[in-house]
Amino acid sequence: MTADTGQLERNLGFLEAMTLGGGTMIGAGIFILPGLAAEGAGPASSVSFLIAGFVALLAALSLAELATGMPVAGGSYHYVNRALGGVFGSIVGWGMWTGLMFASAFYMIGFGQYIVGPLPFLDGRALIVLLGVLGLFLIVGINYYGTDESSGAQNVMIGVELIIVLVYVALGVFFVDPANLKEFAPTGPTGIVATTGTVFVTYLGFEIIATVAGEIERPGKLIPLTMVLSVVSVTLLYVVIMIVSTGVVPYQELGGSLVPVSDVASISMFGGIGVAAVTFAAAVAAISSSNSSILAASRVIFAMGRDSLMSERLNVTHDRFNTPHRAIITTGAVTGGLILLGLQVGEIVALLAQVASFSFLVTYALVHVAVVVFRGADPDEYDPEFKLPRLMYPTVPILGIVTAVVVVSQMRAPVIVVGFGVIVLGVVWYAVYARDRAFEEGVADEAVEGLLDELPDFLPGSTPTETAEETYTIVVPVANPETQHGLLRLAAASARAHADKESPELVAMNVIEAEETSRRNVESDRIDHQHALLENVHEITDGMDVDVRTRSLVEPEIGEAIVRVAGEEDADQVLTGWNGTLARDDYVFGKTLDTVLSEAPCDASLAEIRSDTVGRPVALAGPGPHSPKAAQRAVEFATVQETTPVLLNVQPPAPDGESDPVRRGHEAVAWVADRAGIDREEYEVKVVVDEDTESAILDAVDEFETICVGLSEKSDRSRILFGSIAERISQRETGNVVVVRGAEREGEVPDTPGETVARQDDA
Repeated sequence: MTADTGQLERNLGFLEAMTLGGGTMIGAGIFILPGLAAEGAGPASSVSFLIAGFVALLAALSLAELATGMPVAGGSYHYVNRALGGVFGSIVGWGMWTGLMFASAFYMIGFGQYIVGPLPFLDGRALIVLLGVLGLFLIVGINYYGTDESSGAQNVMIGVELIIVLVYVALGVFFVDPANLKEFAPTGPTGIVATTGTVFVTYLGFEIIATVAGEIERPGKLIPLTMVLSVVSVTLLYVVIMIVSTGVVPYQELGGSLVPVSDVASISMFGGIGVAAVTFAAAVAAISSSNSSILAASRVIFAMGRDSLMSERLNVTHDRFNTPHRAIITTGAVTGGLILLGLQVGEIVALLAQVASFSFLVTYALVHVAVVVFRGADPDEYDPEFKLPRLMYPTVPILGIVTAVVVVSQMRAPVIVVGFGVIVLGVVWYAVYARDRAFEEGVADEAVEGLLDELPDFLPGSTPTETAEETYTIVVPVANPETQHGLLRLAAASARAHADKESPELVAMNVIEAEETSRRNVESDRIDHQHALLENVHEITDGMDVDVRTRSLVEPEIGEAIVRVAGEEDADQVLTGWNGTLARDDYVFGKTLDTVLSEAPCDASLAEIRSDTVGRPVALAGPGPHSPKAAQRAVEFATVQETTPVLLNVQPPAPDGESDPVRRGHEAVAWVADRAGIDREEYEVKVVVDEDTESAILDAVDEFETICVGLSEKSDRSRILFGSIAERISQRETGNVVVVRGAEREGEVPDTPGETVARQDDA
């Protein structure tokens, strides 16, 4: 992580990414799956691996586009949740979590099988399960305390494992009996496709490249390249392994074995030496694969806790070890329960593998849908460095969805029942628990609306010409938890003041500032802070009688992002925070706020929140063009505590023979109120006569908790040299100070104060 930017460094090159993707897939599946695959499809199980690899390749291509197109790399859960919204995020989150736990339990039972199987003095399902639970306990402990110390040793063991597998293949070729391959597909095409669902579990590893996309060098090139190459290379290796295994040992014998690779090694790898080598490699592979699954599964529910799709108690890291310890313990406990099922369920190994495959086939089908949604909605934050070429889009996502559905449809009924049970659980969980807590909205609605907008009005489903209910929308950028409540309370009061004509609505937004070259490489802590802010928005606004939406963005310029969102939302006002001081460089209020004030296509208010009490607001009713808007804000803010606002005007003493300064003050206030559309009974007037206007203002506002000031019309330079009245008030007062800039309205010629008073008198 870089010290100056707080962002993760891109230090993973081609070899590291290939090791992550391919190394994770070359795991326990090599040693456990050949027996299940041979039982399901015979020697044609090699074709099952080929089909599974093709399905995985399609998913890898879609994931590659998403991984290079999203600001934060978070895997399938993040992409689907952002594209399709919380309900599908819940489905995928639950699917990935349970799928990874099923896979981990599958690996650990396989671990027990390979320890017990070759030793004649050991036997019994209970011992296999016990060894699996003990192995899991070790893995959970490693994850709880952190894995930095063990990573080097694990890489060495994985390297040794790969060497043993390659030797297994190289020697096994010389022991292949063509007669064993003669009955190539004993279960026919249906058996081949059904077996594809069993073996797909071994391809879960390639997605790890997407989850670390923020750390990969040249992501636009290396992410798609390494994902595709890792899937293709592992697929070819599995095809060869299955041909060799079923060629050395008849598939009927291989299918009935708990340790199929050991059986082959006893023939092709010098008897006991080969069996010992395979047993070691299988144990290492099982520990490694299960560790990766526990690690990934715990991060899924950790992220779901962050997004309020699960309890926020899961989104906590250990004070000392900095690991998501609660998510790890929860994941380990459920996985342990799945391993213990092996004591009662005879076919538990196959069931675990198949349910894991089911969950990820559904997940990857939704990933393909997510690509189509992002292409259709084309949100500003989606800017992939790698896009599926024209010849491959939409062919790849469509074919990916179809192949996933075909494979799922050929799975055994118990697997489909359990798999759909997980989907139903995700939907019910969202409806009962997460719907009112989740804050991230999907972009699917934008994609659908874009499509419907293009349909002719006479077609069913087309967008009607009539517009929906009018809303008064205020965009509220939030960044500081200490002032967040005050900003939202003022914004809600301002929006509710228009409820008689328009539906009040707040759009709370937070922007993470990141340069274009690093915006896909944002530190997770900054994302967690952003999500915490936006999650808190709903708690704060509960009971404020306004509709609330949230938007999270990662942009190079915060001010430009606020202006863009105000335009997209057709906002009536932007209300943002201010620190109460003017800049002393090339900006007046600072780069971000200057951009908002100069470019926002609506009213803009800068609020310095110092007090929890709004109290009785006062507005400076001076001659400036933005004074009417300041008065309007004061009237709106007064509704928070049901007080009557005061419109303040300061006049210099009148020379002999000139009009009464008090009358001039009342005329000025009436002019401001008329321009603001405020009725006389909605405010009180205070006129102060003093030669020192600024000092009089500072003294007069002492008694008020909230002061509204129209934006000064002095030049930027003079404001820097002499300060503005708003800054001077802020320096002296302990209450809230709001600087208001109204939206320009072309074609309106204001009355003079005298004309306004005369017109009111005539009325």
